[in-house]
Amino acid sequence: MAGRVKTRLQGEFSAVEAAALARASLGDTLSAVQRAAAGRRVVVLEGEPGSWLPAGFEVVGQRGDGLDERLAAAFEDVYDGTPMLLVGMDTPQLRPELLGFHWSGHDAVLGLTEDGGYWCLGLRKPDRRALVGVPMSTDHTGRDQLRRLLALGLRVRMLPTLRDMDTPRDAAWLAAEFPALRMSRLHRRLQHAAHPGALFEQALGGKARVVATGIDGRAVPALSELDRWSAPADEVDRLALSRCEGPVLDVGCGPGRIVIALAERGIPALGVDVSPRAVSLTTARGAAALHRPVQDPLPGEGRWGSVLLMDGNIGIGGAPGVLLRRCAELVRPDGLVLVEVDPDDELDETAPIVLHSTTGRRSSPLPWARVGTHALIRHAHHSNLHPTEDWRTPHRAFLTLRRTS
Repeated sequence: MAGRVKTRLQGEFSAVEAAALARASLGDTLSAVQRAAAGRRVVVLEGEPGSWLPAGFEVVGQRGDGLDERLAAAFEDVYDGTPMLLVGMDTPQLRPELLGFHWSGHDAVLGLTEDGGYWCLGLRKPDRRALVGVPMSTDHTGRDQLRRLLALGLRVRMLPTLRDMDTPRDAAWLAAEFPALRMSRLHRRLQHAAHPGALFEQALGGKARVVATGIDGRAVPALSELDRWSAPADEVDRLALSRCEGPVLDVGCGPGRIVIALAERGIPALGVDVSPRAVSLTTARGAAALHRPVQDPLPGEGRWGSVLLMDGNIGIGGAPGVLLRRCAELVRPDGLVLVEVDPDDELDETAPIVLHSTTGRRSSPLPWARVGTHALIRHAHHSNLHPTEDWRTPHRAFLTLRRTS
């Protein structure tokens, strides 16, 4: 279930993507077990099996409180008088031949993982003493498990050490080393077609930097300035805000520097953004923000004194005319719409952008537009907005429009 499995992958992947990678890893593991020589194949499961379960597997429910108790119970519930080998779902590179060993007089089998855990544990017969009380999910679980087995006087056969898929780096390594796996194929698709919002969230969380480019690969610097967006409002921002008439709606508020600056001036303001992380950062800093697309119903429609489209947010959706008409619906009669435009007055480009993360991920194309002053005036012609002020600084340009009746 998304959000409950492979949470350590969520530093780079969304909860849904992490769950999909976990499911693919499970599929690879089940495939290896299915092809291995075994008298029985059993899945010890919490919940109900789905379509992912291949034919030929029995299902036994999990029981017990902690993981150590559940593992001990699994051996007890499956035992039929023959040796048992329990494998996890975190090593999709598992090969059938790794499971085709001979017990050769050993009482237990253990395969360690590089992160200090273990990928498999085998017992000739159930023994709760072998598991209950062993610390789980630590960087020394494998070592502790081996010590427990030896302390019980068991003869232990060691299998090769494998690498778990726990972190984004693990997933990338496995995908590179074992490209034919289900998990690897999915990883490649996710790497090259990430949701733009997921990469933006990752950047806001400080886990990576993100650069925006056109689909031709050329950088779009104005859409890659996360440091400036996260910093307090600068002199140019404050100059723009001096034009505002309250209350103010900041569309695409990001981490909230504009809403916070307005609040410090005593001007009522609300930010809206499609990024949950951006909204969380804004509200954590004491400002008001709402997680919602601008196209959805918003509080105070038709009563806002000013609507802001800072930092090139006129590009949202790739249709400047449509966005301007929406802003005209939001402001009160004679209200202001303040737009930060491209410094190139004649620029009128509607083309998708792609986000690139320093972790190696690339987003699917995101509809976007880049417009200068002259182009924006043309787009505003059918939006009940007329230009009232065109002003600029050495590196940034703005256009103020006022709603007409």
